[in-house]
Amino acid sequence: MKNILFVFGTRPEVIKLAPVILELKKYPDKYNVIVCNTEQQKELSNQTLSYFGLKADISLDVMKANQSLAGVQARILNKLQEVYDSQKIDATIVQGDTITVLTGALVSFYNKIPVFHVEAGLRSYDLFEPFPEEAMRQMASRITDLHFAPTKVNEKALLKEDIKESKIHVVGNTVVDALFCLSEETLQNAAGFFDEKNIAIDDKLVLITAHRRENHGERIDRIIEAIKFLSEKYPNHTFVLPVHPNPNVKDKIHSHLGNSQNIHLLTPLDYPYLVYLMKNSKLILTDSGGIQEEAPSFGCPTLVMRYETERTEGIDAGVSILVGADYDKIVSESEKILSVPKAATRFDISQNPYGDGEASRRILGKLNDFWK
Repeated sequence: MKNILFVFGTRPEVIKLAPVILELKKYPDKYNVIVCNTEQQKELSNQTLSYFGLKADISLDVMKANQSLAGVQARILNKLQEVYDSQKIDATIVQGDTITVLTGALVSFYNKIPVFHVEAGLRSYDLFEPFPEEAMRQMASRITDLHFAPTKVNEKALLKEDIKESKIHVVGNTVVDALFCLSEETLQNAAGFFDEKNIAIDDKLVLITAHRRENHGERIDRIIEAIKFLSEKYPNHTFVLPVHPNPNVKDKIHSHLGNSQNIHLLTPLDYPYLVYLMKNSKLILTDSGGIQEEAPSFGCPTLVMRYETERTEGIDAGVSILVGADYDKIVSESEKILSVPKAATRFDISQNPYGDGEASRRILGKLNDFWK
């Protein structure tokens, strides 16, 4: 039996690793799964775990107010080393590009334990777009033993960096697997949540998320101005914006959009509630990475409010458009969609370039091969 340590700390990591954890747990004779939550996002990560029927075996409690990147990395490094000192670990699995990912990979490497990276090979080739994620994933790749790349584009990026082809496996993105893990009952409960808040979920729904560090400052000002203009021009549409708790974002959004009649500012949503909104949206505006991958499963056009994206497959497939924090682009591209019926804006979900919901099973197969 192999002891597999999953290390994560944020909600997106939980969403994308939960299907892999559940798949490995089907084979307790082969794998002893150890779930470690650094709690980089304490409430969000633990809450999301519960929706998949999971809980952390180890919680590191590294979350602090106004923490610096250096500070949180130092705390994760020290606390994770205690985990490796106290338990026999055969492999470490990390996902994505957070400070938890890089630090988890580093500590595993320091202990000469194999690192398996889920969602490997995403690249923007701009270390400050997104910041600090681009640097995190590039550095993690240097010490990874198995790279689970979502797409052929990601595989090519890794090969370009002289990663051995034998270490790279194109498996699809586990975020699509996660969508299939939600029961119909869970989604119905999500519908009730919005009913209670008197938020109309119909064919005129617009979902907006904005939180990235590089969009703080003047960029978030332009995004807010564009949202305000669109809400006023399309008063029969409902705009839903779950507001990130970071005060650099939260205070400005509430100050400028709080009085708009058709804009609903919510606290960060539970994963099923966010999925329910994506499933029913006419348009999504986001600077999130995960939503760029999830939205195609629902045929929903997405405007990516970033100047660079490591998820170019969606752009190439025409399911998303890069608009940055450019007021004119956000408005003009939104108008193309909001000015026509929802049915005219849908695209074929078979065009989703990110996966088919089988990524976790492919990862399991590659793990079995690794120890043959």
